[in-house]
Amino acid sequence: MRVTEIETFRAIMTSGSARKAAALLGVTQPAISQSLKRLETEAGFALFQRLRGRLHPTPEAKALLVEVERMFVGLGAIEHRVKSLREFGVDQLQVACYPAFGLGFMPRCLKQLMASAAKSPRPHVSLQVLSSKEVKDRVVSGLADFGLMADEVSVDGLEPTTFATFPGVVVMKKGHPLARHKQIQPEQLAELPFLALNPEDASRRRLDAKLAEHGVTLSVSIHTPYAVSVCEMALHGLGVGVINPITALDYADRGLVVRKLSVDVTFSCFLAIPAGQVLSGTAKKFLAIMRAQLQADNQKLREYLKAA
Repeated sequence: MRVTEIETFRAIMTSGSARKAAALLGVTQPAISQSLKRLETEAGFALFQRLRGRLHPTPEAKALLVEVERMFVGLGAIEHRVKSLREFGVDQLQVACYPAFGLGFMPRCLKQLMASAAKSPRPHVSLQVLSSKEVKDRVVSGLADFGLMADEVSVDGLEPTTFATFPGVVVMKKGHPLARHKQIQPEQLAELPFLALNPEDASRRRLDAKLAEHGVTLSVSIHTPYAVSVCEMALHGLGVGVINPITALDYADRGLVVRKLSVDVTFSCFLAIPAGQVLSGTAKKFLAIMRAQLQADNQKLREYLKAA
């Protein structure tokens, strides 16, 4: 099968008609029909049913589209890499990260990377802050050297390792009634307006399970997928939440109150690397910086909680 036939098939499937596919590809409608006929002849089965002048995809066509989309993701990755090499050369770093680490932690690490390269050409860096699922997709497709993501996402196609594991903390605004306590008990969270991570979040499920052991059910007022959103809403007095401490640390200087939770609710962060990929020297250097920064952040958090 030639790429032109595959492009024709994909254009018909995504646009919904041969006419629209022709306009999309900049060719005539007869050319589309001929290309589709060649593809079906080579495949040995019909990809579309022709009813009243319209094309209706067969189950085989829908199954084939899945593989075609994977092929185009791969072509997109190649195009992206060629463009990057043309513009920036080999010394580049492409990182994908979920918001819990991407908005505060990663900039701190990048500051160190750039400072360490002050006397030599600095690597060109691309930092994409995305959902954990999008991080995985970007790493698997080769658009990122590595990524950081939460543990609720499948790791198929990756070589994952645990980058960080820590107990969750309780966050609230300054002056909140719970702020006078150094450690929060499960019972104290009951009946309070609670800012919760989405139900599908793995750490949220662990929190619910731990609280259930103490007979506590949360009174959820707002759901959100991101810990940074919990912090922002807590600062505005919308309730309390339980999140990972690295994100909470980013907001402590802005007046967010952070307290220990008496029960251990684990938050885990995975380092995702494409299966079989050898990291560049720049990527290895940056990973070393990230691990050192994680230790420094954990030490700062321990000192904050001790002084609370």
